Amino acid sequence: VQLQASGGGLVQPGGSLRVSCAASGITFSDFYMIWFRQAPGKEREFVGSIGRPAGTFTYYADSVKGRFTISRDNAKNTVYLQMSSLKPEDTAIYYCAASADFRSLREEKSPKYWGQGTLVTVSS
Repeated sequence: VQLQASGGGLVQPGGSLRVSCAASGITFSDFYMIWFRQAPGKEREFVGSIGRPAGTFTYYADSVKGRFTISRDNAKNTVYLQMSSLKPEDTAIYYCAASADFRSLREEKSPKYWGQGTLVTVSS
């Protein structure tokens, strides 16, 4: 199983960025997808999640609610994290994860599969 995150980079405060996570080795539509992040010197933090198969259910951490949007494209085996109104405190490595257990949607169970991260830096 591989979860490959991409799309990170440097963005100014108030800007937008979309990061992606391409999955392989799993039947993508069978999995709940979750985004996490880890800022320098801090513990890993839940960002948000999306249900399966169509992704009609989404759930977000309070810190990103209203600014971040998660979506999925099952034809491309890819989950997206659209970030807007970015703040310096959003600077982190962003990771995606996959879980077959619905409890992962609300952080009640750790996902089974984890990908490598992509670095997002919000700075002027």
